[in-house]
Amino acid sequence: MSQNVSSLLYIVSGVLFIMALRGLSHPTTSRQGNLYGMVGMGLAMLTTLVGHPPAGLGAWMLVLLGLAIGGGAGAVIAKRVPMTAMPQLVAAFHSLVGLAAVMGAAATLYAPQAVGILENGHIHKESLFEMALGVAIGAITFTGSVIAFAKLDGRMSGKPIMLPQRHAINIAMGIALVALIAIFIGTESKAIFWLIVLLSFALGGLLIIPIGGADMPVVVSMLNSYSGWAAAGIGFTLGNLALIITGALVGSSGAILSYIMCKAMNRSFISVILGGFGGDTAAAGGGQVETRPVKQGSADDAAYIMKNAERVIIVPGYGMAVAQAQHSLREMVDLLKKDGVEVKYAIHPVAGRMPGHMNVLLAEANVPYDEVHELEDINGDFPQADVAFVIGANDVTNPAAKTDKTSPIYGMPILDVEKAKTVLFIKRGMGSGYAGVENEVFFRDNTMMLFGDAKKVVDSIVKNL
Repeated sequence: MSQNVSSLLYIVSGVLFIMALRGLSHPTTSRQGNLYGMVGMGLAMLTTLVGHPPAGLGAWMLVLLGLAIGGGAGAVIAKRVPMTAMPQLVAAFHSLVGLAAVMGAAATLYAPQAVGILENGHIHKESLFEMALGVAIGAITFTGSVIAFAKLDGRMSGKPIMLPQRHAINIAMGIALVALIAIFIGTESKAIFWLIVLLSFALGGLLIIPIGGADMPVVVSMLNSYSGWAAAGIGFTLGNLALIITGALVGSSGAILSYIMCKAMNRSFISVILGGFGGDTAAAGGGQVETRPVKQGSADDAAYIMKNAERVIIVPGYGMAVAQAQHSLREMVDLLKKDGVEVKYAIHPVAGRMPGHMNVLLAEANVPYDEVHELEDINGDFPQADVAFVIGANDVTNPAAKTDKTSPIYGMPILDVEKAKTVLFIKRGMGSGYAGVENEVFFRDNTMMLFGDAKKVVDSIVKNL
C-alpha cells in the first residue's frame, strides 16, 4: 500500500472519529456514533497492518495474539461490567492508553531504525522531544488513572488526602521533569528516559491523590484529555497520522469538556490541570453533621404526596448510582404516570462520578430520552413542580452555592429544588457531601427527609403506590 493511500485511509478514519464524537453528543444518536468509532478504529488498524506489515511470522503471531487478548478482554468486560461501574472502567481504560504511550515510546527509543527517525546514527532532536513529551504525559495518565480507578471503585477513600507541602513538591517535580526532558534531548540517554518515566509515574499519583470524590467527573474528563495528548505525541514520533488525529481529537475534546465542567462546578481550569482543585476546601469542611431538627417522613408519606401531585421532577445523584436504584426509580415513575402525574428528570452536569454518568444510568433503565433534561433547560420548572424528588444528589442542590460567599461551592450553578412545593430528599444520613458543606435544603419547611438506602426506599415507595 502506497504512502498516499495510507494517508487517505487515515484521514477517512479521522472523519469517522469526528462523526463518532458528533453522534455521542446526544443519546438518540449515540449508537450510530459508537458504530462510526468502531469502523474508524477498525479501518485505522487494518491500514497500519497492511501499510506497515509485521516483519516475519513471529511478528504476525504477536500482533494476532495481542488482538485476540485485547479484543477478548474488551468483549468480556463489555458484557460483565454493570453501567454503575462505568466511571471506574473509563478510568481503567485511560490508564491503559497512558501505559501504551510509555511502551510505544520505549520501543521507539530502543529500535529507532524501525520508524526511520535516525540521522547519522542519532535520533532526530524533534523526535526525542515528541518521545519525551508523549512518555511523560502517558506515565502521568497511567498512575493518575489508576488512583482515580481506586477512588471510584471504593478501593481508596474518596475523601481528599492532603499531603504536606504538596504544591511545592508538585512544582519541584515538574521543574525536575522539564530538566530531565532537556537532558534527554541532548544526550539520548536511556537511563534519563526511564528517570522521566519514573518521575512522571510519581507525579501522576501525587496530582490525583489529593482530589476528592466529588471532583471525579472533572478528573475523569481531564485524564481522558491527557491520554489523547500522549497518543498524539507518540503519533508524531511514529509518523502515524491516525494516532495524531485520534489523539488530537481526544485531547482537545477532553480539555473542552473539562473546561465546561469546571464552569459548572465553579472551579478554576488552571487549578484542574495542576491537580489541586477541590482538595483544600473539601477537607476543610470535615463532614460535620448538623444538629438542627429536620422533618422526617416514610415511604408511605412519599407515595401519598407524589400520587396526588400533578408535576414531579426527579433529581438523581451519586447516591442513586451507589444503590443501583435506577430500575426501581423507573418502576416508580411508570406507576406515577399511570396515575396521570407528569414526571421529568433533572440532570446536573457533574452529578455522579463521570461526565454523563446519570444519563448513562437512566438510559440503562430505559428512561425515555425526552423525559431527561439538563440543568439550564429545567431549572425554571421547579417553581411549578409539586414535588422535587432528590435521590442522592447533595452538593448540586445546595442553595449555599447561591447565598454563602464563604462556601467552597459558592458560584456553582445548582438545581433549584428548594423552589418546588415539596422536596422529598433520599439520603443515608445527615452527613455533608464531598464538598464538606451541609445542604440547607434539609432544614427547609417544605423538605421531607427519607433516610435509608436509595434502592430500598424507592422499592418501598413502589409497594405503597
